[in-house]
Amino acid sequence: MMADIAVTELSKGLRDAIANLDTSGKLESVGVVTRVGDGVAWIHGLSSAGYSEVLEIETKTGMVEAFALNLMEDEIGAVLLGSDQGVAAGDKVKLKGEVLSVPVGPELLGRVVNPLGEVLDGGPAITAKQRGAVEREAVGVMGRKHVHEPLMTGIMAIDAMFPIGRGQRELIIGDRQTGKTAIAIDTMINQARQKTGVVNVYVAIGQKLSKVARLVETLKREGVMDQTIIVATGPSDPASLLYLAPYAGTAMGEYFRDNGEHALMIYDDLTKHAVAYRQMSLLLRRPPGREAFPGDVFYLHSRLLERSSKLSDDLGAGSLTALPIIETQAGDISAYIPTNVISITDGQIFMETDLFYQGIRPAISAGLSVSRVGGDAQTKTVKSVSGNLKLGLSQFRELASFAQFGSDLDEATKAQIERGQRLTELLKQPQYQPMSVWEQASSVFTVSEGLFDKVPASKIKEAQRAMLTRLWTDHKKDMQELNKGLEKLEVESDAGKLITKVAKSVAKGFEG
Repeated sequence: MMADIAVTELSKGLRDAIANLDTSGKLESVGVVTRVGDGVAWIHGLSSAGYSEVLEIETKTGMVEAFALNLMEDEIGAVLLGSDQGVAAGDKVKLKGEVLSVPVGPELLGRVVNPLGEVLDGGPAITAKQRGAVEREAVGVMGRKHVHEPLMTGIMAIDAMFPIGRGQRELIIGDRQTGKTAIAIDTMINQARQKTGVVNVYVAIGQKLSKVARLVETLKREGVMDQTIIVATGPSDPASLLYLAPYAGTAMGEYFRDNGEHALMIYDDLTKHAVAYRQMSLLLRRPPGREAFPGDVFYLHSRLLERSSKLSDDLGAGSLTALPIIETQAGDISAYIPTNVISITDGQIFMETDLFYQGIRPAISAGLSVSRVGGDAQTKTVKSVSGNLKLGLSQFRELASFAQFGSDLDEATKAQIERGQRLTELLKQPQYQPMSVWEQASSVFTVSEGLFDKVPASKIKEAQRAMLTRLWTDHKKDMQELNKGLEKLEVESDAGKLITKVAKSVAKGFEG
């Protein structure tokens, strides 16, 4: 016969047990890996995890970190930060209790790091006082100010025709090997030469490590490295690191912007970034769309580039300028990723393959390039001489192709073509030789005013060098004043008269 169970006694025992329960221990959510492969782990049981939250996977060989990217009702798709070797089904997973972040601050200047802030240059580990969230909301409308301060690239064709301002997002787009990275590097060098105090953050996304090493050497030689941070990922790195690289770099740049300073972001290149994201999305079983990219690939780049801005005076008036690079196939700017990024940015610099092979470098297309900030971001001096430059160059390119079919041209057309040839020669510029404001303004002024009209196009560069040397040697103080960019350069101004006199004198020595 079964013994009687005293219910009152049992309930009393339960109440006592509950009353004496030790609650000092910490309750934590624990999940379990259900399947893993290709850098993605599927986890069951962590329904409280947030987007981009860090997860810790306990493996037999140690702790492996991942971040949550797919949040579903019954499971999470997490992307591993590193190799998936050692991670197996059945491994315990815990929430770290923080979103993905990287070290930020002046301690990173002069260093080469990966997207997690780990050093790649063989130097000591970085001990930064602060960390910045990899994913962060962009500053709202009221926290911004319109772009009005110039960010001089030192490249005459850009500063005169498609000026870039602090806080702007200007896309550099073109086929491979047309000089896109060269423009970005020259811009970085110019910040050091002109002592602007702008911090450079160069993000290499899936770039050959030999290319990154060459870049580091160049920046050290030019004295730029001590105001530069390089975030590098190679082609053999996992897709997760390639995906994180631009966001991590932006967090590092935002530190300087939020502290009232100015930073320049270079993303080289966002095409590889979109491909890495496509790989991750397909592995996470997200439905593919056009060109197999996921549906949110527009949001991928818009939430990145919107973080670049010019802050209001109340927030310290700092700025973050972005120069994203996009690689096209056979000049097709109507492909999916190029059109997406063109619509997000404030203009684009289009590198034309034909011009590059003609020896016109930088190979910038005057017709397809544009700056949607325009004259607001130009110094008074350069603006006063470059008004009709873009139009004149575009017209010349059209006329030149038309003139091939007939020899009977009227005098006005001939004159326009000859002026265009001289302008084209003038805008040629070797790499690693950025030009200051006074050099750009006086060069454009000389050709625009027809002071070099009798100089053969083949001797324009020589005549330009001779004129700039004489101006700096004989009239250094006037040129230093002009370099401030505060006054208009006109025929009747003192500087205009001075340059006219020197240019005419120099031109006589080069007349053919």
